[in-house]
Amino acid sequence: MSEEVSITKTIDARGSYCPGPLMELVKAIKRGQVGDVYELLSSDSGSAKDVPEWVNKMGHELIYCKPEGDFWRIAVRKTK
Repeated sequence: MSEEVSITKTIDARGSYCPGPLMELVKAIKRGQVGDVYELLSSDSGSAKDVPEWVNKMGHELIYCKPEGDFWRIAVRKTK
């Protein structure tokens, strides 16, 4: 079972297509504080691959990336 995480902000990008969901997440993280946790809801299956790759490249922390019904739930902690 995953740890209980306190979500700072949920970004509902369902219905938006690549690169929209990732761009929404990037925008939110740029405005946020270190330690903030952002949860992205995306119906674009590409987000399940693109977001973890971006998180890795930028050095943030991927908390989870899991399917939920017809969309993905992805949480990222801003680390810098």
